[in-house]
Amino acid sequence: MAYIITRLCRDCVDTGCVGVCPVDCIYEYTGSDKATFPNQLYIHPDECIDCGACEPECPWQAIFEEVAVPGSFADDTKLNYKMMDSADDFARKKVEKKEKPTAEQIEANKKKWGL
Repeated sequence: MAYIITRLCRDCVDTGCVGVCPVDCIYEYTGSDKATFPNQLYIHPDECIDCGACEPECPWQAIFEEVAVPGSFADDTKLNYKMMDSADDFARKKVEKKEKPTAEQIEANKKKWGL
């Protein structure tokens, strides 16, 4: 099992999780198929060691232990695994300084994605 980054990360792409990952298993999509792989971060399932360090660092609350991914985000689990089929189109994400979202922004993002 691995940790899963869900659609709550889409277009937010905060890299707090990247900075604490001890095995550098968090990637960004660099290919051209944006319909399949939207603008968000992805955790490589075979590289993730299930340490959980990333989950509390995500200000958007977008990361879940695989068994705890909300049912409405089940496709996001499949998407994180699908990245293994296109590994050449992914690159390890570098840490970038970003302003943290407000509680209102977090709630609006959750509502946008049906959570």
